[in-house]
Amino acid sequence: MSQSEPTPSAPHMSPEQFRRHGHEVVDWIADYWTRVGSLPVRSPAAPGDVRAALPDAPPEQGEPFDAVLADLDRIVVPGLTHWQHPGFLGYFPANTSGPSVLGDLVSAGLGVQGMSWVTSPAATELEQHVLDWFAGLVGLPETFLSSGPGGGVVQDSSSGANLVALLAALHRASGGGTVRSGVRPDEYTVYVSAETHSSMEKAVRIAGLGSDAVRIVEVDGDLAMRPQSLKARLERDVARGYRPVLVCATVGTTSTTAVDPLAELGPICRDAGVWLHVDAAYAGVSAVVPELRALQAGVEWADSYTTDAHKWLLTGFDATLFWVADRAALTGALAILPEYLRNAATDAGAVVDYRDWQIELGRRFRALKLWFVLRWYGAEGLRAHIRSGVALAQELAGWADADDRFDVVAPHPLSLVCLRPRWAEGVDADVATMTLLERLNDGGEAFLTHTTVGGQVVLRVAIGAPATTRAHVERAWALLREGHDWLAADFAESAAERVREEAERRAAAERAREEAPAAPVETPAAQDESATQARAQEDLAPPQATPDGTDPEGDAGRPEADGVVPDDAEADAGARGTGS
Repeated sequence: MSQSEPTPSAPHMSPEQFRRHGHEVVDWIADYWTRVGSLPVRSPAAPGDVRAALPDAPPEQGEPFDAVLADLDRIVVPGLTHWQHPGFLGYFPANTSGPSVLGDLVSAGLGVQGMSWVTSPAATELEQHVLDWFAGLVGLPETFLSSGPGGGVVQDSSSGANLVALLAALHRASGGGTVRSGVRPDEYTVYVSAETHSSMEKAVRIAGLGSDAVRIVEVDGDLAMRPQSLKARLERDVARGYRPVLVCATVGTTSTTAVDPLAELGPICRDAGVWLHVDAAYAGVSAVVPELRALQAGVEWADSYTTDAHKWLLTGFDATLFWVADRAALTGALAILPEYLRNAATDAGAVVDYRDWQIELGRRFRALKLWFVLRWYGAEGLRAHIRSGVALAQELAGWADADDRFDVVAPHPLSLVCLRPRWAEGVDADVATMTLLERLNDGGEAFLTHTTVGGQVVLRVAIGAPATTRAHVERAWALLREGHDWLAADFAESAAERVREEAERRAAAERAREEAPAAPVETPAAQDESATQARAQEDLAPPQATPDGTDPEGDAGRPEADGVVPDDAEADAGARGTGS
């Protein structure tokens, strides 16, 4: 391009174009929510289908916006598993809602970076205030408020929250030594149960401790961590020269929503000087309902706490609420201040810089969607949503308890029910259960996932999508029963066929034995007769030719036939008769 030619301008979308196309996008989303219930919940796409529908090279020139929306329907939607579908009962809910989407839209439109207070004071202070609101709504202790020694922050996920909690615990346990010289993996230990989310072990690896630092504490019959087992493990490790750093207790485990007893674990952690982190990713938000707060009795013992608004509280991903009781340990582990980020407010210590509360530096204005959701629904609206999911789950558990085809295999205080189908003796129960699961998911009306309890496969029914009603839960239950009956009948028919085939095989073998000719049984008389017949056959044997062609057995060649025995023959006979 010569210097005289102007640089072409980028085809930016003008505010008026954005207004027009923005309305089209909102209409598209509204239409999607209207029709999502008619789509198969799980994507039918095979590996590679989506990429095969995309061009090999990016467009060289810009395309009309309606072409983009058309390809949403043609390429993207068929490749989606629809998490907002009323029949989505797998994993845990991943709720969104109108206010959440609009709040995210505003956040995206503003495009601010909230890494420091000075980069957008409203992004920081609104987040502080909303996290204080939620701390009160779920009944957290006052130490978690921003007005106290702790405070809250919106993280990207509870996996990230678990990691920063561990880093804060290591900072406190080492007296700041980990910042200067790193971790000592042969010294520090971390305590989980077999039901703790895998992200905690992943955090241990990322922090540099390695999986050998993880101690797995025994669980009780309800799959909750045993306090006395934790105490014994802590004491044993201290006696062996280890330094316990963190205990991760769970309120609402992923497999079955088991609840670790915080009120008993807390004093044990305090006495051992160990950081108590509470992972309540799924279940924590249920505490907006006062009658469910007893599930996390003892939360006042926690040093840190995490729960996900993006699971069950009508807020789109990512919106993890994370609190610490002492923010100094957290910021001590994570704060770093290059010259280009210095400013008067930070230097004065008068503000919170959320970049020091997370792994990454930059951060979106996530608090806006939380603010929109809370302003739209109010506390009572959020409580109504949680109560609805719990009530439907309890009703489903009641149906299963009354049905001899299924067992409810774990406590179900919230909106997850774990079911184990019963199968006839001789049927591989795990294979049968997984077959039932795949048959149901392939049907497209509902989507479930599985886990193992006591070494056996069970089905998880996780209720909580905003569009899910009693009718959808009833339909899923009907599909489970129909699928069970179909498979049970198929297994019974196969078993009967195997029995028939075995009976036929045995009958054929018996007939073959009966029809086979009997082998001759030799008696002494028969043996004598056979010997006589053999001698007779010898007498009838054909003559053997001599070298000169004469027949030695013929009358002409047999002098003994006339009664004459040659002298030499007599001599030979005499010689043989005198031998001894």
